[in-house]
Amino acid sequence: MGEEVKKRPIIAGREKGPGPGRYALPPTIGFIGHDFTKPTSPAYSFHGRMSNNLYGVDSSPGPRYYIDAKITRFGRDGNPAYSMLGRVRGSSSKFPPTSGLFQTPGPGAYSPENAPPCNTQRRPPSYTMGSRTRYRTIDSVPAPNKYCLPALMGPQVPTKPASASYTMSGHCKLGGPSEDLAKTPGPGRYNSTDPSVYLPRQPAFSMLGRHGFPNDATLKPGPGTHNPEKVTVHKPRAPAFSLGIRHSEFVTPLVVNVAD
Repeated sequence: MGEEVKKRPIIAGREKGPGPGRYALPPTIGFIGHDFTKPTSPAYSFHGRMSNNLYGVDSSPGPRYYIDAKITRFGRDGNPAYSMLGRVRGSSSKFPPTSGLFQTPGPGAYSPENAPPCNTQRRPPSYTMGSRTRYRTIDSVPAPNKYCLPALMGPQVPTKPASASYTMSGHCKLGGPSEDLAKTPGPGRYNSTDPSVYLPRQPAFSMLGRHGFPNDATLKPGPGTHNPEKVTVHKPRAPAFSLGIRHSEFVTPLVVNVAD
């Protein structure tokens, strides 16, 4: 009898086949072997270099041939053209006017703002300031700051009504209102009465002095030694549990006072 072969599932990792690099898609550049599913763009090529003989026969102008922009297929452009001449020699101020050269004033030589306006234009009045006369130094007329107006305080102004004025006299020690003839004591001579004498007295407290340190050398617990938060005798608390000791089942228990 033949042995039965047990069928096992196919595992892809055990199968040996060509990898992804074994496949090649058709190119999309050029015409030879081009992918037929993609559109083909136009292709161009460069012409080969001609020989020296052909180059000598060809007499056509190259890219360096310059054509003026004013030259058209109908001839030269007919629009008017203007140019600016150069400076004429001797036009500076070094040459005198009698040298025969024409001295033309420039735009900055004119001052139209100094010219008088025409009769058709309105203008405001204009004034000038004259010079100092030679008789001003011996003029005896007083200046404006030489005048002084009379004061308006006090009864010395005859043309102005004067208000009432008062004076403050000095302090008189004898015969004055401040003289104390009766020798009466002032308010500061009396002593104030303690309110506790005629009013209900409030409670009074005093602070005792510092006590001396104990002379014995015994160690006393400080405040940090006590833990009042751990005291639960007078407070309700949750049940607490603890773990017992693990007992072996092979240990013989201790029997004491065995009755016969």
